[in-house]
Amino acid sequence: MSRPRRELTPELERALKLRLEMRRRGPEFVRMDQWRHARIEDSGWRRPRSLDNKIRQQRKGYPPKVKSGYRKPALARGLHPSGFVEALVYRPEDLDPLDPKTYAVRIASGVGLRKRLEIIKKAAEKGFYILNPGKKALEELKRAEQRQAEAQQTAQQQAAAPQEASQQQAQGAAQVEEKDKSAGQ
Repeated sequence: MSRPRRELTPELERALKLRLEMRRRGPEFVRMDQWRHARIEDSGWRRPRSLDNKIRQQRKGYPPKVKSGYRKPALARGLHPSGFVEALVYRPEDLDPLDPKTYAVRIASGVGLRKRLEIIKKAAEKGFYILNPGKKALEELKRAEQRQAEAQQTAQQQAAAPQEASQQQAQGAAQVEEKDKSAGQ
């Protein structure tokens, strides 16, 4: 299953590259004292509120404060790194109004295996890029394809078997007739 690509305008492609570069160069915003306490190490950004907070005061030697100047380009905002707009899908019918050229499908986490398989099949038919197909779902699809291929082979063998049997019966009948003729003479 090949991965579909979105046709990007030069402006959008430039904005995506710029967003990636800004993410690489930009600071990692941290909560105050996250380097001091293990309990808040991975808690992410919290706005500093106290009067004496050095991040709020933007003192030298402290991590940077979140400001609007760090914002990413407006064209690339909210897009997947591939350039697609993400669409959260809960059921196969959710794919109908979407355009596969602009949307990539993300299957909701609460969707079970059976419905996930239905969504994947329908999305593949329409040509969508699926961001999270799931390992179990892909394995199940491969198994289903193998079962289908085996069923086709057995059907072809069964269809060929009666023809062979009828040919053998015809040959056997011809041999019996020849024996009768030779015995009758």
